[in-house]
Amino acid sequence: MSRIQIGEQLPDFTVDTQDRDGVRLHSLFKGITILRVLRYVGCPTCRIDIHDILARYDEFTARGAQVLVVMQSSRESLRAQLAGEDRVLTFVCDTDLQIYKALAIDPAKDRDALIGGADPSAWAAKRARADAAGYLHGPSEGIELQLPAMFIVDEAGKVLYAHYGKTIPDIPTVDEMLAILDGLNPGD
Repeated sequence: MSRIQIGEQLPDFTVDTQDRDGVRLHSLFKGITILRVLRYVGCPTCRIDIHDILARYDEFTARGAQVLVVMQSSRESLRAQLAGEDRVLTFVCDTDLQIYKALAIDPAKDRDALIGGADPSAWAAKRARADAAGYLHGPSEGIELQLPAMFIVDEAGKVLYAHYGKTIPDIPTVDEMLAILDGLNPGD
């Protein structure tokens, strides 16, 4: 399948979340939904992304938005690694990689490409933040070289924004996510 474009309908999937089995992905869309597609819960840079979103989640809800996080992790892994953390986010457990494949979210060709090729400084900075926050590398799940992506959709699943990461740190920050939301006009 080719990469999803702005204005297209995001395909619907039957997914499992950290709490429920067999949910239609589109049924999770309320208002504006940010679909943050990461690797797995044991990935320290993915954990710092989740941490950053949770720390400012009220800024998303103030804009009528919610964040769903898609990961290659099993429900058991999510529960074990996120135990005691804020459960405001919905995590989609895509262990069979149906979303990654259908949306053409490809893995990097090798580790160097994953972390930034000739300039891994953005990855090193993000990894240093994750290390400082105490996020150690946990068990790997899915495809270790998986690249991230982010989509913003309306309640009907129409894609309002699409970003395919070229490296592991190539995904909008919380400030960038909020600015993107501020620039959207879903009524168009």
